[in-house]
Amino acid sequence: MTAPVKKNDRITVLIEDLTHDGAGVAKVDGYPLFVQGGLPNETAEIHVLKTLKNYGFAKIAKIVEPSPDRVQAPCPVFDQCGGCQLQHFSYEGQLKWKQKMVENAMKRLGKLDVVVHPTKGMEEPWNYRNKAQIPFGTNGEAPIAGFYKTKSHAIVDTDRCMIQTEEADAILEGLKPRLWALGLTPYNEKTKKGILRHVVVRKAYATGEVMVVLVTKKRRLPEKIATINAIRELVPNVTSIMQNLNGLDTNVILGSETTLLWGKEVINDKIGDVSFEISARSFYQVNPLQTKVLYDQALTYANLTGKETVIDAYCGIGSISLFLAKQAKSVLGVEIVPQAIEDAKRNAAINGFDNTEFVAGAAEDVIPRWYKEGKSADVLVVDPPRKGCDEALLTTILEQKPSKVVYVSCNPATLARDLRILEDGGYKTKEVQPVDMFPHTAHCEAVAWLELV
Repeated sequence: MTAPVKKNDRITVLIEDLTHDGAGVAKVDGYPLFVQGGLPNETAEIHVLKTLKNYGFAKIAKIVEPSPDRVQAPCPVFDQCGGCQLQHFSYEGQLKWKQKMVENAMKRLGKLDVVVHPTKGMEEPWNYRNKAQIPFGTNGEAPIAGFYKTKSHAIVDTDRCMIQTEEADAILEGLKPRLWALGLTPYNEKTKKGILRHVVVRKAYATGEVMVVLVTKKRRLPEKIATINAIRELVPNVTSIMQNLNGLDTNVILGSETTLLWGKEVINDKIGDVSFEISARSFYQVNPLQTKVLYDQALTYANLTGKETVIDAYCGIGSISLFLAKQAKSVLGVEIVPQAIEDAKRNAAINGFDNTEFVAGAAEDVIPRWYKEGKSADVLVVDPPRKGCDEALLTTILEQKPSKVVYVSCNPATLARDLRILEDGGYKTKEVQPVDMFPHTAHCEAVAWLELV
């Protein structure tokens, strides 16, 4: 396809849809242009930035006729920061678009004719994240902290985030002016000099407990006692202060070594009536209110009577497993990460569940072994990463044929792909329920219910 537009053209277009990462989509003679900041159903004059063979990129020069769902983004750095993509989209509009996004994935990618329900959203879609990972750096001699620009490691300096907790804001605003006095020189990615790389703030919503993790380039803290006291002053409800050592030249935030500086090594939270211990490196859903909505939906689709054996593939720290264990005869969880399995076992013990078993390994290896041991699943639950289910696991499901599959997904595209494979193997997708775990971003979770036919 020859592009019907060229770089620096200014044209008026109708924004038809959004991409999976929240950019507007317009078409000129069938040629897609991805327009940052555009919203569906609005007319805009755009400036073409770049053209490739099959698509191009543009920015809005002037809005001619705004979308009825366009609102003023409340965050002052919204147009710079990469944390949120949709603050300029009314929340009602976001929920409708996310339902449509899941519907389109089912129809176009999965070739599935299935009911997709309206997205379950939040009553108060702000300050919902229980975990902030704040990068620190410098702008000349001045310390900066905030969040990264889209597809970049450039820090957008800010003192407040609309989707994080007030404790994270206290660290953002209050720690920067104290860094030099504490000897916590911000790390510079280019020169590889400095001590403080990130500060991770985790909050347990049910208990109010807070953990602050200093991610440092070097083990030694120049003013350890003063640093602890500064954090306790900024965050009076802090119960855990940890140091994580990351001396590697890497984009990964946390290193492998974590030590306790003050307080206790874990914080305690609840989702519904299930308790969890959260360490500095534990995986834990970042929106606990919507996590309960998501897990309740999985429970509804599982429709357990107390007689079923459930297998939870990709079980992580056992969060879904323990919800299932309340209503199942037994739950078997498998996860490739050994540390997560240890967390799952500990969380099961904390809650007094004796009907769970957790094994570290690949689900496609462990599940067939369980079947050979006579541990067959009445219901199989999967909650894979964004890339979807491993092909070998899908083959295992089709070979073992559990009567019901509940698929919890964080990526509608890979969900549709995997549902198509399962349907071709003898399953029927009954319905799909989107759940908005990340308001004001383009991400959407969904739960699908499948039955063997």
